[in-house]
Amino acid sequence: MSFLKKLFGGGGGGSSPAEAKGEATEYKGYNIRPAPYSEGGQYKTAGYIEKTIDGVEKSYRFVRVDSHTSRDAAADFAVIKGKQIIDEQGDRIFDAS
Repeated sequence: MSFLKKLFGGGGGGSSPAEAKGEATEYKGYNIRPAPYSEGGQYKTAGYIEKTIDGVEKSYRFVRVDSHTSRDAAADFAVIKGKQIIDEQGDRIFDAS
């Protein structure tokens, strides 16, 4: 049964931010990889913004409170949010906090 739950996305509906990254979308020299995760029967908007700077691969993970009924809708919205983050912050997202 566990195999079928994993295959079809069933399960407890708990938070699982470790779900696989989606296909990259290139935008202004960055790669945006959606990584929505299931929580409470909905999918949260999440993803990664990646860029190679001075030969070093940088990655920034973002999670938003937006919820969607499908993984595809959450992934599409993650790309939109990733573009917005890039436009607003650029390389500053990789600065140590």
